[in-house]
Amino acid sequence: MRFALSPEQTDFGASLRKLLEAGRAPAAVRAWASGDSGPGRALIRQLAEAGVLGLAVAEEHGGIGAEPIDLVVAFLEIGRAAVPGPLVETAAVIPALLQALPDQEPAARWLPGFVEGTALGTVAFASPGSVALDADTAEVVLLAGEQQLSLGHRTGLVRSVDPARRLFTVAAAETVAEGDGVDAAAAAGFDTGALACAAQLLGAGKALLHASTEYAKQRKQFGKPIGEFQAVKQKLADVLIALDLAEPLLYRAALTMTEATRSRDVSAAVIACGDAAYRAARTALQVHGAIGYTAEYDLSLWLTKVTALRSAWGTPDLHRARIARALREDTDSDRAARGIA
Repeated sequence: MRFALSPEQTDFGASLRKLLEAGRAPAAVRAWASGDSGPGRALIRQLAEAGVLGLAVAEEHGGIGAEPIDLVVAFLEIGRAAVPGPLVETAAVIPALLQALPDQEPAARWLPGFVEGTALGTVAFASPGSVALDADTAEVVLLAGEQQLSLGHRTGLVRSVDPARRLFTVAAAETVAEGDGVDAAAAAGFDTGALACAAQLLGAGKALLHASTEYAKQRKQFGKPIGEFQAVKQKLADVLIALDLAEPLLYRAALTMTEATRSRDVSAAVIACGDAAYRAARTALQVHGAIGYTAEYDLSLWLTKVTALRSAWGTPDLHRARIARALREDTDSDRAARGIA
């Protein structure tokens, strides 16, 4: 199995990076946190024009119908730039969920607007503590689970450590679909969202490492850049190793989205990328010192983003439990196949 990107995918990622750098993402993040979604939505429309919001959408609904690995490439850059808004939900979760339903009317109803960037969507899952991101901004709010998919309405605001992530509890309103197929579709949507979130985390971790490395080259102590001190070099090297080791797990998860190991591989990617990004955040804070704690400094946008995303699509404990359960099932199946009690 090949865990390296093709030249076309590398070029796609590079083009998105240039687009987002020119789009002044930090200013859009701060505006979004203050309640002004204008700059953020303008940036999202540019992503739509680049094809990002149509990657997971089939051609019959106006999308590109690309592979999950292409979605990963896009969300690496979205995470690197800390772009605000319910992009995971709009570009990954809802397309996967709706297209897995037996009835394609909901997909035909909403996905073309997502692809064009004229509408945003968000979703909550019917489990304790589940919330919907930016339900006050999104045009489509869904509540999935318990064999029912419904349009939802927000009922209460939930505070996030990341000011740019406005979370809301959601109550069901109009029923969109129901039956056994809804739970399977919701599971596909959840795993696709977790994959995109893992890619965001890895991209944010890479951005934090770059910021820390550049700062260590400029900040002087005792007459020389702090990047020349072995202790600082070692911490940055540890971050680089963690990010590099997490990347193949992310690509493997993208390549096995249609296989039986999907949930296990996605959970492994979420844990590895989340741990690596968290290490990058802690190291960035240590390297930057006191300035890293200030909300006015751009580093804070990535620090809070990583902290929030680590549990946005399932806590580390939840994903470790999914891996353990999958490994037990594999062991039991192997023992049964060999006739071992």
